Amino acid sequence: MDRIRLVGGNELRGEIPISGAKNAALPLMIASLLTDEPLVLHNVPRLADVKQLERIMENHGVDIAVHGRRRGEEDVGQRMTFHAADIVDTTAPYDLVSKMRASFWVIGPLLARCHEARVSLPGGCAIGTRPVDLFLYGLKALGAEIDIDEGYVVAKAPKGGLVGATISFPKVSVGATHTILMAATLARGTTIIENAAQEPEITNVAECLVAMGAKISGIGTRTLTIEGVEKLHGATVEVIPDRIETGTFAMAAAMTGGDVLLKGARPGHLQSALDILAQTGVELTEEAEGIRVRRNGNGIRPVDVDTDPFPGFPTDLQAQFMALMTMSDGVSHIRETIFENRYMHVAELVRFGADIAVNGQLATITGKSQLKGAQVMATDLRASVSLVIAGLAAKGETVVNRIYHLDRGFERLEDKLSRCGAEIERVAG
Repeated sequence: MDRIRLVGGNELRGEIPISGAKNAALPLMIASLLTDEPLVLHNVPRLADVKQLERIMENHGVDIAVHGRRRGEEDVGQRMTFHAADIVDTTAPYDLVSKMRASFWVIGPLLARCHEARVSLPGGCAIGTRPVDLFLYGLKALGAEIDIDEGYVVAKAPKGGLVGATISFPKVSVGATHTILMAATLARGTTIIENAAQEPEITNVAECLVAMGAKISGIGTRTLTIEGVEKLHGATVEVIPDRIETGTFAMAAAMTGGDVLLKGARPGHLQSALDILAQTGVELTEEAEGIRVRRNGNGIRPVDVDTDPFPGFPTDLQAQFMALMTMSDGVSHIRETIFENRYMHVAELVRFGADIAVNGQLATITGKSQLKGAQVMATDLRASVSLVIAGLAAKGETVVNRIYHLDRGFERLEDKLSRCGAEIERVAG
C-alpha cells in the first residue's frame, strides 16, 4: 500500500492550481441520469471517487467519454461527457455503492426517470452514522413507496411518476438536498424544499439542472422551489473550484510560512473559513487569479471555532484547522457539530507531539512551537490531509500510511506541494 514520505521545515512559495470540487463533480455526474441527451462536464478532478462513480454510472448503462486536454490546460481538470441514452439497470449493487456514500444519490434520478430504483445502503468514510432517513423522508413525500430488503432500498414511484410536495427537512443535509432536488425536476407539479443545504456545490448542481431545462427558483437560499417538467435535455457545465482543497492549502501555507497563490479559488465559497484563518494572523489577499496566503515569521494566534453547515465553518476543514492550532501560541477549542465521530485524527496528531484533549464534541488544543515528524496512519479523507500538512511543518521525517483516502479527494497533492518547495514524495508499498 502506498505511503507519503515528507520532510518538514520548508516554506511553501509559488502557485497551487485549485482542482474542480469533488463534492460538486459527483452529483453533477449523477444528474446525467435525468436525461437521454449528453451532459458535458468541464474541470472534473482526477480522483478515485470519480473513477468509482464512473463504474456505477456505467453499470446503469451510461456511456462515458473522457476528452483529451487542450493546449494550456495542464492544470485544468478533465472534460467528460455522460450520455444516459438508455438506462439498462436500475439497481446500484452493494459491491459498488458500499465503497462511496455519494453513490447512493443515484436513487433520486433513477426513481424520477425510470419510476423505480434498487440501491444498496451506502458506505464511505467511517466518520459517523450519516443515516439516509432524510433521503427516504423526502422521496416518500414525493409519493415513492420505500422498502428495505436485505440491505437495499427498494423504491417505486406511483403510476405516472413522482408528485411535487412541500418537504421541510428537520436538519440540513447536503446529500438529501441533492437527491430530492434532482428527483423533483421530473415530478408532476411543484416541490418546495425547506431548510435546504446552501453549499456552493448545491448551487452548482441546481444551475446545471436549470441549464438542462429544469425550473428552479431560490437557488443559494434555504428554500428551493422546483416546478416539475416532463423532460430534461443535455447541457455543458463547469465544475466549481474545490473550496475544501482551497482551505486545506491555505492552512498548509499558514503552518509552514511562505507565500502561496491559490489559483482559481473563489473566496465567497469559504468566507467563514477565511475569516477564521485571518484571525490567526495569516495574511489573506483576494487577487484577480485567486487568493494569496502569506505568513512570514509571525506566530499563529489561537482561535476557537464551531463547525456548521454553509455558510459556517466547514466540517471538512476541521481536521486541517486542528493541525494548524497545534502550532498556535496558546489554547484553542474546536466544537464538531456535524458528525459524532470526526476526531479520529486526534490520536495521529498526538504522535507529532501535539497536545489535544477531547471531551465529547469539544477538542481543546494547547499549541506548541514545534511538532516532530512521526509515523502516522490516515483514518479518513480529511484526516489524511491534516497529517500531511502537520508533517510539512514538523521537524524531521514523517510517513503517512494508508493514503488511499487521500486519492479519493485530493488531485496530484504531492505534485502541487512539491512545486511550492515541499520535500514530499509518494512511496509505492
